[in-house]
Amino acid sequence: MWLERRTPEKPKDFDARSPGDVDYGRVVHSASFRRLQGKTQILNLGDSDFYRTRLTHSLEVAQIAGGLIKQLRHNEPGHPALEHLPDHALIQAIACTHDLGHPPFGHGGEVALNYCMRDNGGFEGNGQTLRILSRLEKFSAQHGSNLTRETLLGVLKYPVSYGAVANPALRPAMLADTSGTPLLDRHASVPPKSYLDGESDVVDWVLSPLGDSDRERFTSFDMREGKHGRARHKSLACSIMDLADDISFGIHDMEDALALKLVDAAQFHRHLPAERCKGLLDYLAQQYPGEYGNDVHGELAKRLFGDGGKRKHQINRILNFVIPQVCFAQDDAFDEPRLRYRASLPKPVAEFLDGVKHFVYQTVIRSPSVQHLEFKGQQMVIAVFEVMKSEPGAFLPIDIQAKLDSAPDPLRIICDYVSGMTDAHLLRTYERLFAPRMGSVFDKL
Repeated sequence: MWLERRTPEKPKDFDARSPGDVDYGRVVHSASFRRLQGKTQILNLGDSDFYRTRLTHSLEVAQIAGGLIKQLRHNEPGHPALEHLPDHALIQAIACTHDLGHPPFGHGGEVALNYCMRDNGGFEGNGQTLRILSRLEKFSAQHGSNLTRETLLGVLKYPVSYGAVANPALRPAMLADTSGTPLLDRHASVPPKSYLDGESDVVDWVLSPLGDSDRERFTSFDMREGKHGRARHKSLACSIMDLADDISFGIHDMEDALALKLVDAAQFHRHLPAERCKGLLDYLAQQYPGEYGNDVHGELAKRLFGDGGKRKHQINRILNFVIPQVCFAQDDAFDEPRLRYRASLPKPVAEFLDGVKHFVYQTVIRSPSVQHLEFKGQQMVIAVFEVMKSEPGAFLPIDIQAKLDSAPDPLRIICDYVSGMTDAHLLRTYERLFAPRMGSVFDKL
């Protein structure tokens, strides 16, 4: 039942592929996957030819996820969770999908679109991923990529609906009292981590094999004062993908920041002091005795801020500290093994990884240089969306207009169109609509 598809398909006798192979093929050959090459990871596209895009990030997450499964099989021989691990192709499919729903300009664009859709169900990137896979891709007539239930369960990172976890006190809005210039309230407009309410039938199908108790527990969440609700659980395959994403986001994005000199050694020491790196420092001292001297933390920082070869060597050692220590966590309240087990890291490793993510977030993502670009991207996303919404017959491409007539929610179609744009496509559209240059009817929309 976990390998069933919403539209049943009978495999051809001559087709040697597994269901996971089919899912992986459909993901990597999809238009939404190709568009990731033109979507921001952290830095604005065009700033450098070195840094990672959403596409290269997704490929790295897929590689790490495959490595985590191999490591789990090595670390935990005989563990009852092993038979429920996804095969290699299937975890690759899940990992390669995890960012498909992110709009142009990353999380900044996500916040902007959530504002634009404030009265029509909102917008959230992970929820849009599920919508793309289950409705918008073209591998089937009705159900998008028509992936297996197993893959979609792994994609369902937050098994809670937007409407259920949205805090009504955090309604997307523009800031008040801005002296005539409309500015987005970026705090209030952050969406809850969830699936979109319009995809509830998809989630119902994905979770249909679960018993009532498992389903109720799996979809439970914590309400938090002053914040949106937060999902409590994810599936085994999803936990592997999510851990791989955290490793890539933390360690590889730190590598980008170091290579492009966006951070300095003083920031490293302030945000990642020795006590936050204790697990890693103990590992380096044990595995490479005498190599780092008496000040392992200082020597590590020196090498990370050294030349490219030394930096890459240290990044590899950090990965070799983190990935091999993956293990299973267990929640016996679940009957279904895919929910009972999760991939996890020991506390010293998890604390170090959290520290790296905090370091990248505070010194790079929240830096004025990145925030200026994110703000500008948000303003452009809102402007383009509002133009398309104001007169769809005049501004939307002909093929998108054709979808509006039969759509139960035309605004969602416009949102699908804008969210699917690459950064460059959104920028070209904005310039065509608002830049003073004349433009041409031969400009590609």
